[in-house]
Amino acid sequence: MANNRWLQQNLATNLHMKKIVLTGPESSGKTTLAARLAKHFGTVWVPEFAREYLAGLGLPYTANDLLEIAHGQVALEDKMAGEATNGLLFLDTSLEVLKIWSEVRFGHCDRWTLAQFQLRLPAYYLLCLPDLPWAPDPQRENPDDREVLLGIYRRELVAVGVPFSEIGGNGERRFAMAVDAINAFLQE
Repeated sequence: MANNRWLQQNLATNLHMKKIVLTGPESSGKTTLAARLAKHFGTVWVPEFAREYLAGLGLPYTANDLLEIAHGQVALEDKMAGEATNGLLFLDTSLEVLKIWSEVRFGHCDRWTLAQFQLRLPAYYLLCLPDLPWAPDPQRENPDDREVLLGIYRRELVAVGVPFSEIGGNGERRFAMAVDAINAFLQE
């Protein structure tokens, strides 16, 4: 019964909130842009749970670790949804990243992540282009495959049918492009 109550509250919250996900290949400015957009629109953003998880892992990760990351990302998203204002919640990443990451790295994605991905689709995506210089990071793996991964992200977003805009450029240009895209989406 308590689980049903949680589900009803979560669904009610999500029905009235527009989730905007920043997605795309590694080192494409998602975190910086998510933080700036949340501040600009007067709300909060959900960081990438994988960073915390992988930093504490200390070992090469497995497909099961990606499932744990998916669970953690969903829990963090639900927690932060309660703090969102203005009907907007920005996500630095979401389950489409874990689906793609799982399929590229391990050749498959677990059923739970796939099901949650379909159940938790956002209102809008910003697909961040990898036109920024590669920023080395111990958790990043694909400095040479960013364009290939961009194609995978594009195909995934088209397949799920959620509206999206591609965001590129440096600094203020990238931020202004994102703000304009979100404003246009919100006026539809």
